[in-house]
Amino acid sequence: MNKKSVLALSLIGGSVATAALLGARFNPAPGTETGDWYSRQRKSPLNPPDQIFAPVWTTLYTLMAVSAYRVWRAPESPSRDAALRLWTTQLALNAAWSPLFFGAKKPVLPLVDLLALIAAQSAFVRKAKDTDRLAAWLFAPYMAWVLCAGYLNAEIVRRNW
Repeated sequence: MNKKSVLALSLIGGSVATAALLGARFNPAPGTETGDWYSRQRKSPLNPPDQIFAPVWTTLYTLMAVSAYRVWRAPESPSRDAALRLWTTQLALNAAWSPLFFGAKKPVLPLVDLLALIAAQSAFVRKAKDTDRLAAWLFAPYMAWVLCAGYLNAEIVRRNW
């Protein structure tokens, strides 16, 4: 593997790790103020058990990183460059959700963030498919999860405000 590939993997992996760590910092751990707040929220009966979130997000962050690396490896083109910018945008929106939801404890704001995230994900997939179809498909589970998260977030807003 050449130095450029190692640098790209480091940047992509570091970006994903930063987003994951930020999400982990703002979580509803039992016995914390945030955990108490979250446990008081009326949630959808479809809300998954808390212990499922860490393994799911680990898988999704891995798929995100692999997707970005595959796009980065593709020959330089306007679509490739746009896809990488959109990937960065969606990762920033992803990273913002936990501080908005669990940090600020204002579920409407993160719902708006999720709408922007879904738009950024969709735009990324459209551009990524022009450079690497598998990279685009690797986003499918992540997009499905974010759509579910949007529903769960909307249900918390609807049931509690």
